[in-house]
Amino acid sequence: MIKITQLKLPISHSLEDLERKIRKTLKLDNHSFLQYEIAKRSIDARKKPDLYYVYTVYAETKQEQQIVKRVHLNTVSCDTRKQYQKPCAGDLPMRHRPVIVGAGPAGLFCAYLLTEMGYQPLVLERGSCVDKRQEDVSRFWETGILDTKSNVQFGEGGAGTFSDGKLNTAVKDPNERNGFVLDTFIRFGAPDAIRYEAKPHIGTDILAQVILNMRKYLEGKGCTFLFDTCLTDLIITENSISQIRCDHQIFDCDVLVLAPGHSARDTFRLLRERRLDMSAKNFAVGFRVEHPQKMIDEAMYGSSNLQLPAAPYKVTSNFPGKRGVYSFCMCPGGYVVNASSVEKALVVNGMSYSGRSGANANSAIIVSVGPGDFGADDCLAGMRYQQALEEKAFALGEGKIPQQLYGDFRQNIESTGFGSFSSQTKGKAAFANLRGLMGADMEESFCLGMEHFDRIIPGFAREDAILSGIESRTSSPIRIERNAKFESNIRGIYPCGEGAGYAGGIMSAAMDGLKVAEAIITAYRPCHE
Repeated sequence: MIKITQLKLPISHSLEDLERKIRKTLKLDNHSFLQYEIAKRSIDARKKPDLYYVYTVYAETKQEQQIVKRVHLNTVSCDTRKQYQKPCAGDLPMRHRPVIVGAGPAGLFCAYLLTEMGYQPLVLERGSCVDKRQEDVSRFWETGILDTKSNVQFGEGGAGTFSDGKLNTAVKDPNERNGFVLDTFIRFGAPDAIRYEAKPHIGTDILAQVILNMRKYLEGKGCTFLFDTCLTDLIITENSISQIRCDHQIFDCDVLVLAPGHSARDTFRLLRERRLDMSAKNFAVGFRVEHPQKMIDEAMYGSSNLQLPAAPYKVTSNFPGKRGVYSFCMCPGGYVVNASSVEKALVVNGMSYSGRSGANANSAIIVSVGPGDFGADDCLAGMRYQQALEEKAFALGEGKIPQQLYGDFRQNIESTGFGSFSSQTKGKAAFANLRGLMGADMEESFCLGMEHFDRIIPGFAREDAILSGIESRTSSPIRIERNAKFESNIRGIYPCGEGAGYAGGIMSAAMDGLKVAEAIITAYRPCHE
C-alpha cells in the first residue's frame, strides 16, 4: 500500500480530479490498476481567498515499491494502514456478567467491545432511551418543565447526544481506537466522511439514530439495557464490589464499570461515602458566545459565498499572571441550548444539526478554574462550585437563559435588545446583566481573551456579540482514581470516561470505554450465567 500526503486540489474539484492527481503523482497511466481510500481531508485557507482541499490517501496498485522509488517524493511512501486489534480473553473467572453504569459514549463503547467478545454486559442508565429522551428535551425547551431524570445531560447517548456531535480528538492513538470508533459510528448510520474529515461531526439529529441502531444491535447479541435505572448504592465486601443497588433492585456484581457522565452529582457523593479514592481536578467555566456564521465564514475562508461547510474556529490565549482563556465545543451554524438537569439551576451548552445550517456560530469562551478557586481539601468542592454558579444563573434569568451583549457586559449594564443579529436558542432566554456570575478576575480574563481573539477573527469582540450563561460543565470537576489496570482502589470497579475524569468529548470518552473493556477482557474470561 502507498501513502500519499499533501495532495492539493481546488475547492471545486471532483473525485475524477482526485484520481487524476493520484495517478499523476504516482506516474500511472489511465489503464494501470488503482484503488485508493481517503485517509484525511482538510481545508487549506492560508492564502485566502484561494482555498484548497488537502488530502492524504492510501493507494493500492501493482509494483508499489518500485513506484515509490521511481517517483522519489517525500510525500509518497510505502505504508500499511494500521487496524485496531481486539484483545485476547484472560483467565480470571467472572462470576456474574459485567455491569456498566452509564450509556454515554464511554459506557456504550465499553459495552460494544465486551459484547463483541462474548461478555454480554448489563448496561444501567439513569435516564431514558433516546426516543423518549428526545421528547422530554423538546418539551423542556418549549415549556421549561424539566425532567431531572431525562434531559440534555442524562439518558441514552449521554450529554454528547444533544451537541454538535464533534468527533475530533487530540488524544494520541497508536492503537487505532480512534479509527475503530469512527468505523463503528459509520457501521450504525453515520456518514462515511467522518472517517477522513479533519474535523468530523455527525450532528445531533443523526447521532440519535446512530445510537439507537447501535443499542438494537447490542441487544441482539446478548447485551441488556435497563433505562430509568439509577445507581443508588454499592455493596462492598472485603474491599471488592459484590453487589449494586438501583432504587429497589439489587444486582450481583464482581466487575463494575463506572461511566456516569460529568453531571451525576449524587453518584459522586455516593462514591465518596463508599470510600472510592477521588480528587478534585481543574476545569473551566464561561459563556456561550454567538456571532453571525457569515462573519466566521468570511474570517476563515475569505468569503461567505463559497460552497463549503459552515466554518469552525478554535482560539486560545494565555496572559502572564492571568487565567487561560479558550474556545470549547464550537458549534458552526448551531444553537445555544438550555442543558439543565437540576431544579432551580441553569447551565448552557451548544448544539448543531448535521447540516450546520443555523444563522449563528457559537462556542463556549471559558476561563480555567481549579482548587485555588473552590478549595482543595474536599474532592467534591468543584462540583459544589459548579452548582452555585448554575443556581445564580437560574435566578438571574428567572429560569430562562440569561443573555447580554458583549458591549453591555464590558460596561456592566443590562442589555435591552439585540444588535444586528438575534440569538438562536433551544429554550427560552431573557436579557440580564451577567456581571457577577464569575469572579472579577475571571471576568477580566474573559474580556482579555475576547479582545485577543478579535485580532485573530475580526469582529469577535463586536459590541453585539451575544453572551449566554453559564457554561459550567465543560468537563468533570472530579477524578475517580484508577491504577495502571484501570481499576479503582475498590477491586472490580473500573472508573471510565468523562465523568470519571479521563476524557473530554465523544471520541476520547468512547476510546476510554474501549481501554476499560480491553482491561476487563485481558483479565477475565466471559461468564455465562
